[in-house]
Amino acid sequence: MQITAIEPHKKGLSALYIDGEFAMKLDTEVLLAHRFDVGREIDDEALHDCVLDSQLKRCKDKAMWLISYRDHSRRELFDKLKKDYPEDVAEAAVTRMEELGLINDASYARRYTADLINVKHLSERGIRQKLYEKGIDRDLIDEILDEAELDEAQQIRAVIEKKYARGLDDEKIRRRAVNALQRLGFGYGSIKSVLNEYTDIEEY
Repeated sequence: MQITAIEPHKKGLSALYIDGEFAMKLDTEVLLAHRFDVGREIDDEALHDCVLDSQLKRCKDKAMWLISYRDHSRRELFDKLKKDYPEDVAEAAVTRMEELGLINDASYARRYTADLINVKHLSERGIRQKLYEKGIDRDLIDEILDEAELDEAQQIRAVIEKKYARGLDDEKIRRRAVNALQRLGFGYGSIKSVLNEYTDIEEY
C-alpha cells in the first residue's frame, strides 16, 4: 500500500489517502510521529499501529478536556470515553489519567460526598446511592461515610430551614416537605421526628 496524499483536516486531524483513495482520518501529530509521508509504502501492521496510536491520543485528549471541565470518577470518565472509542483504548486513557494523578476515586468521592452533605443535604442512603452510581467501590463508600459521621437529623433540619420552616402549619407544605425529604433518602420515622420539632401537628 502506498500513501498517495495527506490532507489537513479540522480539529487536528488529517485525511489519509492510500493508493489514490481516501482511507481514514487520523491525528496529525501521530501521522508525523509515524513518519507517514506521501509516497511511503506501508503494510497493514504499520497502518494498524498508527490507527491505534491515533485513537489513544485522541482519547487521552478528550479525557483531559473532560477532566478540565469538572472532576470525574474513574468509571464515569471511562463510560464517557467508550462512547467514542473502543473499550481497550478508553481503559488505557483512563489508566494514564490515574498515573498522572488527574483522577483519583478516593479524593473525588470525598469531595463529592462533602458537596452532597453540605449543599444537597442528602441522607446517608442517598449519598451511598449517588457514590455507587459514580462507580465508587463499596468499601470506599463505607470508609468515607464512616469518616463523615453524618447527622441525619441535622441534614433534615437544614432542608426544612432552607425551604419549608415558615409553612409547616399548612398541610400541603408539610406533605411537600415529607415527599422532598423522602426523595433525598430519609426514612419517614426520621422525618416525622424532626418535623415534630417545628409543629405540634403530628398527622402527616
